[in-house]
Amino acid sequence: MKPSIPSAALGLLGLSASLPVWAQDASVNTHKTLTLSLFAVIVGITLMITYWAARRTHSTAEFYAAGRSITGFQNGLAIAGDYLSAASFLGIAGLIALYGYDGFMYSVGFLMAYITVLLLIAEPCRNTGKYTMADILAFRSEPKKVRTVAALSTIIVSTFYLTAQMVGAGSLIKLLIGIPYETSVIIVGIVMLAYVVFGGMLATTWVQIIKAVILIIASFILVLVVWGKYGFSLPGFLNAVVNDPNIQNHVAKLLGDKAAGMSPEELGQRFLEPGLFLKNPIDQLSLGMALVFGTAGLPHILMRFYTVPTARAARTSVIWAMILIGGFYVMTLFLGLGAALNVGPAAIIGIDKGGNMAAPLLAQYVGGGPESMLGNFFLAFVAAVAFATIVAVVAGLVLAAASAMAHDLYVGVIKGEHASAKEQVRAARVATVLVGILAIVIGIAAKGQNVAHLVGLAFAVAASANLPVLLLTLHWKRFNTGGVIAGMLVGATAAIVLVLVSPNMTYPLKVKADAEKVVAEAPARRAALQAQLADPAAAAKAQADLARLDADVKKAEEDIAKVGDKRSSLMGLEKPLFELKNPGIVSIPLGFLAAFIGSLLYRDKRAEEMWDELYVRQNTGIHAE
Repeated sequence: MKPSIPSAALGLLGLSASLPVWAQDASVNTHKTLTLSLFAVIVGITLMITYWAARRTHSTAEFYAAGRSITGFQNGLAIAGDYLSAASFLGIAGLIALYGYDGFMYSVGFLMAYITVLLLIAEPCRNTGKYTMADILAFRSEPKKVRTVAALSTIIVSTFYLTAQMVGAGSLIKLLIGIPYETSVIIVGIVMLAYVVFGGMLATTWVQIIKAVILIIASFILVLVVWGKYGFSLPGFLNAVVNDPNIQNHVAKLLGDKAAGMSPEELGQRFLEPGLFLKNPIDQLSLGMALVFGTAGLPHILMRFYTVPTARAARTSVIWAMILIGGFYVMTLFLGLGAALNVGPAAIIGIDKGGNMAAPLLAQYVGGGPESMLGNFFLAFVAAVAFATIVAVVAGLVLAAASAMAHDLYVGVIKGEHASAKEQVRAARVATVLVGILAIVIGIAAKGQNVAHLVGLAFAVAASANLPVLLLTLHWKRFNTGGVIAGMLVGATAAIVLVLVSPNMTYPLKVKADAEKVVAEAPARRAALQAQLADPAAAAKAQADLARLDADVKKAEEDIAKVGDKRSSLMGLEKPLFELKNPGIVSIPLGFLAAFIGSLLYRDKRAEEMWDELYVRQNTGIHAE
């Protein structure tokens, strides 16, 4: 089954379906000790950093904002570490390996998102806020009402994102080293809690910096090896892609009847053109809006701008982040196409239909293949990088959710801003433990569930609820409490409801129909492949295709049994009511509209009186901490 747009963007979500196939690969289990050793080295280094950070984390500012001691360059690295999740490394490389040009469009979208952050958010955010997004929104509005709504939005976005990451973490670690899913989730949760509870933002920042450095270095080495074979010639590399028989066959399968009459070169060229994966232009536009506007509304990204001492450092950090993130996403082109060239789309799909194992398999190939020690060392190293990536991102998300609970709800709403520094730090650590335990519980409970829609929801809610009110707070004098509440509630509700009735959800009738089609077509396909076994030149490929066919039929039969007599989705629908996979093109305008109307219908004298102070502060940084 083709991955949905949001699930594909955040890759890991399709991993669970492939576990049985990969678990049979002896090479991973044979070298489990090597992989575990590399995991242990990375965890050991990051725990030493946490111990160092814990000795320097005592005040509220140190816990939430690393004492505003992070430089622009360091924060740029940390933003890259926070933003480049395992989904970027594994998921997008896989999409490029399977769909060529369309996969690379995700890289472009994620990079372009930072232009919004650079131009509209970073500097005023640093000058106006203190620790959380709610600090900005409450500056000239009624604090208790606004903090409550903003905290709920932050917790919702973080929980959606966190759940997907925890499910991905459990699936990935089980996939790579064979540790049971539940144990994997608990390990990630405990390590992440250690970083945040003891080291706060300082430890989280340096873990993200280390992760960003090793991720970029690992990717750079792979690119050098893959591209070097063609003398670092981009035309030479792309020509090899166009003329590769495996890629040409893969494109022919994707196109189906449309491939009739096309020459091998035309099929290869089609791999570098749009339309193999993203076929609906409206859905593409909606996805682009969610990526560009959603990134600027992600709470764990916004928090990073409070860790630097000045607005200039915040701006510098975004520039460095764009350079690092942009460089990384350019490298995904070589990782994805390199995997398609050297590993082959069929072999990648044989391990995971979502393509998530493209980069690890490429690393194994670069090292000499599954039978070589170096190949498995590279595979283990990439696995360790992916592990570090997941833990670093999860730590940032937990810190964002905990700050909303402790700083906004407990200190801002319940205590009315009258809590001592000691009480605030204690509340932050207690909230972190609660969020961490909740993440572990949800991660285990979501085992085997399709959580793809949660990632889309996180971006959609951030784009539809958070960004409109952030922009209007900073740039519209008439904006007030009514606009904040209306905009966040309508934007979040619209995004959630539209995703719940979209094709992202599981519809039993469609699952059953697709599975029955696979079973029905299997005999004819098997007979054709068995006929090819007589040809020595095609026997090996036919045997591999037969093995994949058996796996597909087994999976289809399992799906049919699992669906049983079910006919409707979680929302009681037999088919989607909303045809787009991403709701951004509808929910984002609704969020803005509700914010406008809410402000016009609500009278809030304080909001207008505080406008001049906010305007001066966001542009100059005067009186900013």
